[in-house]
Amino acid sequence: MRTPVVMTLGMVLTPCGLLLNLISTLAPGWRLVKGFLDQPVDVVLYQGLWDICREQSSRERECGQPDQWSYFEAQPVLVARGLMITSLATTAVGLLLASLGVRCWQEEPQFLLAGLSGVVLFAAGLFSLIPVSWYNHFLGDREVLPSPAQPVTVEVSYSLVLGYLGSCLLLLGGFSLALSFAPWCEEHCHSCRKAPPAGPRRSSISTVYVDWPEPTLTPAIKYYSEGQHRPPPTEYGATRKPKVGFPMPQPPPKAYTNPVDVLDGEGGKAATSQGASSRSTRPCHSSLPCDSDL
Repeated sequence: MRTPVVMTLGMVLTPCGLLLNLISTLAPGWRLVKGFLDQPVDVVLYQGLWDICREQSSRERECGQPDQWSYFEAQPVLVARGLMITSLATTAVGLLLASLGVRCWQEEPQFLLAGLSGVVLFAAGLFSLIPVSWYNHFLGDREVLPSPAQPVTVEVSYSLVLGYLGSCLLLLGGFSLALSFAPWCEEHCHSCRKAPPAGPRRSSISTVYVDWPEPTLTPAIKYYSEGQHRPPPTEYGATRKPKVGFPMPQPPPKAYTNPVDVLDGEGGKAATSQGASSRSTRPCHSSLPCDSDL
């Protein structure tokens, strides 16, 4: 099986966060102090959780400087020491669990173990973010974090920045690995749904099924053929192809009568024409005038 993207992202971000937090914890660079009146202008002090270093442009860095202002006894420094060490130890445990959970050398990863490692790494990121933020909040407070009076200035140094970056990477990597809980929850819930019951299931009112008869519905469309109602095409059988639509109703043929007698007067006209024709065919005598002479 291909390693999920969330696991790969978590395994990349977490070691980077561990390395940055380790440098931030050990390096003497949480605060930068400069501007001393009784020393050269280019003298700078780097204060960390465990050591104080003095640096000058014309000389090399000299560490192990004495704590003249009781800097290491300040509460933010003591709390930062404990929480940063706790964060490093928690990160190591989370990486061990993540390596066993992801298991890139095998086909199936252990999603539960990978998700648990994400929770541990997320907590490690919180353990390192709290002291870094608290130290930065009281950075310029000379009563909480002792330092010489004005005109000496204090600034943020590189170790504090690396602590912020390492904490953010641990939070992102832990959250990414914690997303491995989703496949495990889905698989676990799916198996619980498919699990057979332990014993015979007793009948209850919730498991009674009633087969209600299907109601007979009048077809919404009536089929007509030659003015007569016909059943739907499905009643003729599966072999007959149903017709599309229905024909328009056709009324039966009717006989029309004319109230006016069109033959009225035809008899008189026929008699007149017959009399005229008989006179024209009668022989003409010499003693009587003929019709042709009239």
